Amino acid sequence: MKRIIIGTACVMIIGTLVATLFYERSSEITLPEENNKLESDQRQLEPIQGIYEDDSIGYSLQNDQLQITFNTGKDWIKVPVEKSKLFEGEYNGNGQVLIENSYTLTQNRISFLYVDATSPEGNSIKLINSIDQGNTWEHTVVKEQYPPIRFRKVEFLNDSFGYVIISGDRTMSQEWTTVYLTRDGGKQWIETTHSNVTRLIYDGGFVDENTGFLSFGILSPEKPDLYLTPNGEFLEQVNNCDSRKVL
Repeated sequence: MKRIIIGTACVMIIGTLVATLFYERSSEITLPEENNKLESDQRQLEPIQGIYEDDSIGYSLQNDQLQITFNTGKDWIKVPVEKSKLFEGEYNGNGQVLIENSYTLTQNRISFLYVDATSPEGNSIKLINSIDQGNTWEHTVVKEQYPPIRFRKVEFLNDSFGYVIISGDRTMSQEWTTVYLTRDGGKQWIETTHSNVTRLIYDGGFVDENTGFLSFGILSPEKPDLYLTPNGEFLEQVNNCDSRKVL
């Protein structure tokens, strides 16, 4: 009887030790879900690395979120647009920095050109704007339906006048280029008279509300087909023009 009691006690002690050891080891094991949460929290705690337009104004695409700052990164403001929509199109950049000329970022105006492929009309070209440093935002439609875009450019010359130049539907060295103008700060966009040129666009823009240019010929940009506009209508072709001397 005494041996049975002693044996039972030994078994209980050994069982307690084994259970204690197993519990301690299991408490050190981190489940996959917990690992993902920890990694996510660590990413959120990482300092945001800004890409600066000047000493104080910049943006970041970190964590797949477009954010902007006006005080050298002390405060960051989230822009309510999906990052992927900023790079949608035939040409979509490298995803690490915004596509050149596809946005305006100043103290007085923030504008980002993007493609909304989820729109019922298809690929809609849209612009998200803010004129109060990101306190409020407005989405406007530039064009309801457009082929996959290659070239894109947006700029505002003042509080009311701005332009958007886009090209798309490229086949080999031919594509369709369209210019849209706004005279109400980006609320409404009007398509200008088309130049009917199908060469690949190299550049374009406006120097004032009545004077603009389109430069076609990306394969030989120093000897382009250059079109000027007297009133927003690209009908006047300038021959034998060096694009480096324009503007």
